[in-house]
Amino acid sequence: MSQVKSKHAGADMLELATFYVGEALCGIDILNIQEINKQIDVTVVPQSSDYVKGVLNLRGKIVSVIDLGEKIGLSPITAHKDNRNIIVNSHDEHIGLLVDRISDVMVADPSRIENPPANIGGIQGRYFEGVFKTDTSLIGILDIEEVLKE
Repeated sequence: MSQVKSKHAGADMLELATFYVGEALCGIDILNIQEINKQIDVTVVPQSSDYVKGVLNLRGKIVSVIDLGEKIGLSPITAHKDNRNIIVNSHDEHIGLLVDRISDVMVADPSRIENPPANIGGIQGRYFEGVFKTDTSLIGILDIEEVLKE
């Protein structure tokens, strides 16, 4: 088992907000998340990338909303009542990551986070900074900056 050399090395514990994109269980360092909300009514932006669903007004701040499934190479998120926007801040811009449903907050020991494989359930490995195994699941830890790079 190889350990990942991550930005979390040396941290006591890592709190991961976990969520589903299709059947893939993913996680984000909770410190990268501003909020999670249900607001999915967006204003479409003409001539934007297919994965950009539009923008929304969040208490006076314009938030770009992207379909995380489509962005990372999975099926687009299917609209239903469990959908959520995970609002992250990247380079002083608020981005909403549309996901299928939210799961739990998991506490991970950074020393147990492994390097990501070349792909995880069809998702390119470059979008992940590591993988955390629990007794019942495998959580792909998303590298938010890589996901939002393009």
